[in-house]
Parts: sequence; structure tokens; C-alpha cells
Amino acid sequence: MNIETKCLHSGYYPENSEPRVVPIVQSTTYRFDSTEHIADIFDDPTKGLIYSRFANPTCDAVEKKIAALEGGVAAMLTSSGQAASLCSILNICSAGDSFISASSIYGGTVNLFGVTMKKFGIECIWVDGNASEEEIQKAFKPNTKAVFGETLANPALQVCDIEKFARIAHKNYVPLIIDNTFPTPILCRPIEYGADIVIHSTSKYMDGHAIQIGGVIVDSGNFNWEKAYEKTGKFADFVEPDESYHGLVYTKKYGNLAYILKARMQLMRDFGCYPSAHSAFLLNLGLETLAVRMKQYCENALTVAKYFEKRTDKIERVNYPALKNDKYYELAKKYLKDGCSGVITFSIKGGRSAAVRFMDGLKLASNVVHVADIRTCVLHPAAETHRQLTDEQLTAAGIDGGMIRFSCGLENVEDIISDIEQALNNV
Repeated sequence: MNIETKCLHSGYYPENSEPRVVPIVQSTTYRFDSTEHIADIFDDPTKGLIYSRFANPTCDAVEKKIAALEGGVAAMLTSSGQAASLCSILNICSAGDSFISASSIYGGTVNLFGVTMKKFGIECIWVDGNASEEEIQKAFKPNTKAVFGETLANPALQVCDIEKFARIAHKNYVPLIIDNTFPTPILCRPIEYGADIVIHSTSKYMDGHAIQIGGVIVDSGNFNWEKAYEKTGKFADFVEPDESYHGLVYTKKYGNLAYILKARMQLMRDFGCYPSAHSAFLLNLGLETLAVRMKQYCENALTVAKYFEKRTDKIERVNYPALKNDKYYELAKKYLKDGCSGVITFSIKGGRSAAVRFMDGLKLASNVVHVADIRTCVLHPAAETHRQLTDEQLTAAGIDGGMIRFSCGLENVEDIISDIEQALNNV
């Protein structure tokens, strides 16, 4: 099936007389015929459902749909995008390990990786996403176990050269994790360019309506954990017996599903950061229209970005990779052929105070701590989502005091521009 059809049909295939729409299975528990049956499932959770802290039929259908959209072998929903980021790393790294991340990523993830992970004894090594392969290679340590980046960095809109990051990761026998939240699989499928694991904050475009928080981890099934173990001695958790699960060896038991099943059987078992069935149902409604919405987001954003580009009297610079003058235009042509999402960042002349006046003057667009909604919304990264970062970290993330993140919604683009114009004229 083409991706538009997958948005509607993948993950759930009703049989005769079954509900046409994915049903909400609002139950924490499942009944079994015998104690032996329960024991068998505890030994191997793929044989059935245990408890809705691990898995749920409604969530399972949505996981299968997202895996199909990204071209992965399986997926696991989480309660938030931050939970997906956390679990994607903790499934690989333990205390004493390190991983590499591009520095221009979402501020909340910067804090998660640079502060909270550090308390777990896991080091994040920051690199400039624009650095050469040789420079990034120098950042590797003997204990480095993964590389992380965002397809479209939030909010800098730096386009990740996924193939470059994949080459360097695989040269060192470690997996590449890519956060694909802004493009969604409609605009980019990182697995096709060498990513091993893909994560999303499903709260954004996938949901699209700002009604539920969620995340997802997608496993490509392509990373060879056994080979990496043989070459480097890393990833023993995948190829040696897991004493917390009856001595099970993930690679032997599950083959190319080892990563995602280890995440479910260890991390989801212990953390319980699983979404409710109702949240998954709402997410699925968003996914069904994702292909249609992403096209319109991109059209609106390109029109608005071109307007910003013309307003040199008030706008200092515009970041939108689909603009021919953008520094990431060539990478966007490679990785984002069908559009660069609905998010634009721009810096207004006059710095922070001018940015605040502009945002407070908007009437149609909402000033909210959110992005990638069906309604146009704005945010001031330096004062809001990234306020916990130091000045040096803000600079590394491509953020200055005058920067505004502008997320185009699905309103008529003429109405969006009229709102921008009246707000700019009052600055």
C-alpha cells in the first residue's frame, strides 16, 4: 500500500462482523483459562496480553500502523515523547556508558540528556550536527553506544544529514536513533537513509489536534546486535541471558525484534510509561488524516515563510529549509522532498522585547506551549521551552532572544498572513 492508504488501513484488519473502526479496549486486565497459560505468557509476552501496563489491543493496532508508516518491524507507544527519548537510550545504555547527540535538538531533550541522564551515570557527548564525519568520530569513546539526532531540529530547523550520521554510527558498530517528530513518515522515513531506531512525540503532527500526549519508538529491525557484540563487546544485554526474564536471550529468541521487545519486557515492565487505550484511539484518528494534513501544513508554511522573507523591514532572518536561500535547502531536497512541515522560525529585529510585542499582538495565532497543531500557534523558545538552557546551549541550539517559533495551522493562509501583518505593523 502507498503511505496514504497505510494511514487508513494499516495495523487493524477487522474480520467478518467485527468493528470497522479500531475499538477502544478499555480494560487493564485479561482473563486466562489456566495458571499455565499465564506462566507461558510471562515467559514470552509475544504469546498474549498480560496487563495493560505492557500492551493493549487498541495500542497494539496503532503501534502496528506507525511501524508500517515508518517502514519498521515493530513499535512501542509511550506516554510522552520524552518517555520515548528516555527509553530509546536506556534500552541501550547503562551507568558508565555514553552516547552522542547533535546539539541542536529540542530543549527538553537537551535537559533530559545533559542533566537527568547524567544522574543515571550516562554521559551525553554533544556534537555540532554540521560537523564533518572526522570531527564527529573524535567524539566517540570506548563506552559510546548510540548516536542521536532530529530530522528537523526543534526549533532551529537544522536538517540532519541522516546518511552521514548513519555512516559514522555504523562504522563504530552503534545504532542511530532519529527523532522524526516534525516531518512524520509522510515527509521523511529515516530508516530508508540508515536510521536504526525512530522516535516521535506523537503529541505533535501525528495527533494534530492537541488533545493527548504521547510518544512512540519504532525499531527498524536492521541493527545487528550480535555482530556489534562480537566486534566491540558492547550490547551484552541483547546477546547474553537476561536473568530478570528467566535467562532469555533477546537476539536468539526474537531475532530482529530484539530491540523493541527488550524495551517492552524490561523498560515498560519497570517504568509503566504506557498510554491509555483511549489516548491511542485518539492518536489513530489523527493518523488517519496525517497524509492530507501534512501536505497542507507544508503549503501554508512555505507561503508564510516567503512572506516573512520579504519583510526585511521587521524580520532579521527566516529559517525554513524549503526556502532556496536557507542553509539547509540542499539537505531538504534530499531528505524532505515533499515538504518541510508547518514549522518556521524567524528572528525579529529588536530582540526579545520586539518578539514579545509581536506575539502578544497576534489575534488568530495562539501563544501556547505546543507546536504542530491544526491551529496556528507561536512560541518564544528562549523564554519558554528552552529557558533552562545556558546562553552557550542556546547558541548551540541556534536560538537567540528574537527567535520565534511559528507553527502554521490549517486555516486559510491569507488569514494567517493578515494576522501576522497586523501584529508586525504594531511592533
